Amino acid sequence: MITIPITPDHLHGVTDFETTPRGIRPHRLPEWVRDTYPDPQLLMVEAQPSGVRVVVTTAAREITLVTHPSRVTYLGADRPRGHVDLVVDGEPLASDTLDGGDVTQINLQTGAAQFLPGEAHASTFALPEGDKRVELWLPHNETVELVELRADAPVDTVAPDGRVWLHHGSSISHGSNASTPTEIWPAIAARRGGVDLRNLGFGGSALVDPFVARVIRDSEADLISVKLGINVVNLDGMRLRTFVPAVHGFLDTIREGHPTTPIVLVSPIFCGIHEDTPGPGGFDPASFGTGQIRFIATGDPDDRNSGKLTLRVIREALASLVERRAADPNLYYLDGTALFGEADAEVHPLPDALHPDTASHRLIGERFADYAFAATGPFAA
Repeated sequence: MITIPITPDHLHGVTDFETTPRGIRPHRLPEWVRDTYPDPQLLMVEAQPSGVRVVVTTAAREITLVTHPSRVTYLGADRPRGHVDLVVDGEPLASDTLDGGDVTQINLQTGAAQFLPGEAHASTFALPEGDKRVELWLPHNETVELVELRADAPVDTVAPDGRVWLHHGSSISHGSNASTPTEIWPAIAARRGGVDLRNLGFGGSALVDPFVARVIRDSEADLISVKLGINVVNLDGMRLRTFVPAVHGFLDTIREGHPTTPIVLVSPIFCGIHEDTPGPGGFDPASFGTGQIRFIATGDPDDRNSGKLTLRVIREALASLVERRAADPNLYYLDGTALFGEADAEVHPLPDALHPDTASHRLIGERFADYAFAATGPFAA
């Protein structure tokens, strides 16, 4: 077997990397953001490589990716492990469940955290004959250090090609509750649309942050989508008076670097707990120890009269905002309930009352692609 040190040239869908004693750690936000805004939640989720993949061409019949995973678990709640997915010439072929790695275990009732060190993990895949493009999609829900690549034939790096779709959103865009990294909805949509995904979905952190708008402004992108609302509601982070100007400013900043790039502004998908009840959201204490943590909304529906936000209010505000920016012919509004609505929630209930399951991720990804990449859609080739 040939051992290949992993370099940034092997990575697609990544913004930055960090050299560690074990190898390199991919990052989805640049160092200046991590240094300037060291919010623990943001730092955790931006280091989870949702949408990032190791890409090579090779004639090898076997390939191994060695990683050292790190994850956060909650006492009494069984969280699924991350996966490395194999994609060959654009087709998902196999998935490997991570084992080992470091664990930070949190007691939700006391807030206490315990660190448990673990070993590295090797994901080994058999490959078909002949020259091919091999993509190893990194776990969307665990941080990994990339230790090395092993193959039984030489591998070559691949320069990114095709149109770059840059997407920003919440934990739903990050991939929460999807089983594997190629089953998160942005990955499904990107594969269906034939574009090169860069995913800036950050769990709990789609908060109309100016620094994220600057990152998008300064990044290569042929197509842009921004999905906002759920985190602002479940953090109870803004009122209607501050939310709408903040979104205007977010879009203005993106437009400084992408004056004519198509931008789709997506409102929240259906989420019953927050449709008419403001945040903050929280963990449902009744779900502790059941193996399935659930979320609840703790606000008062009557507080909408004082400007508190709900998902229904957010959708109306974003639709109105895009109408008022009609002078921008490349700005589009998509109602999130067209991707996943109330009727869909009856067929595919949100397992934790907040995030869609794997089947719903597929539904959302396919519907987004059919809208955006259609011949008359905003991302039409």
